[in-house]
Amino acid sequence: MAKKTLDREAAWELLRAHNKNAFHLRHAEIVEGVMIWFADSLGYGEDKDFWGVVGLLHDIDFEEFPQEHCRKAPEILRPAGAGEEAIRAVCSHGYALTTDIAPEHEMEKVLYAVDELTGLIGAVALMRPSRSVLDLELKSVKKKYKNAGFAAGCSRQVIERGAAMLGWELDDLISRTILAMRSLEERARAAPL
Repeated sequence: MAKKTLDREAAWELLRAHNKNAFHLRHAEIVEGVMIWFADSLGYGEDKDFWGVVGLLHDIDFEEFPQEHCRKAPEILRPAGAGEEAIRAVCSHGYALTTDIAPEHEMEKVLYAVDELTGLIGAVALMRPSRSVLDLELKSVKKKYKNAGFAAGCSRQVIERGAAMLGWELDDLISRTILAMRSLEERARAAPL
């Protein structure tokens, strides 16, 4: 049975009420799409909307409360009607950084792993002549990944911890996330103007 939380429209309105920065809004949409892709690919298709909404709302409190990120989220999400599973998932993506809520469900582990990784992959794509993930390969990401000064705000420790939580090799996590991000770009390019 599909999990219940805010619908996508209500989640977007809530996100916009607490986040004004275009970069943060775009990041939320990317994580949303990546989470939907992973839900489908990992056999959680019936819950893909739930995974997507959690991805969309994962940084709900970041812009207003950067020092209390993931700790203020329940105060925003609960009154808006988000379910406890969604709230827990949002909070768990700050594990060992801002909260002690460890990701347990596979969805929480995916969110934890891909949040930082989508930012790193996006930064690598922007350095390419195409400025796209459509022609981005694992080796290009790995090369930049090794340079700690590149996209320094994207924690390699969190990405690696997320891969370990999932029981995946780092290369597998990066490759899958590239595919997820490609699917978003392909869909955006195919959308009518």
